[in-house]
Amino acid sequence: MRGFIGFIAMLQGAVGFIGKVFFDKSWGILSHWFDPPVVAYAGLFAAGAALAVWGDLDKKRKQKETGAA
Repeated sequence: MRGFIGFIAMLQGAVGFIGKVFFDKSWGILSHWFDPPVVAYAGLFAAGAALAVWGDLDKKRKQKETGAA
């Protein structure tokens, strides 16, 4: 579940960042509710990437434990 949420956060951060930097209009669902600055979109992307990696590493660790047992 962490990986999925991380992937969605990465997408929102990426499209918001690209939209604000290159097209002067933020894209994604967050722009309908908030008006975050460009740095916040970059932070959202980084947080999403961290969640996705954490979820993937946890899944691999559980598979290794199950296989070893």
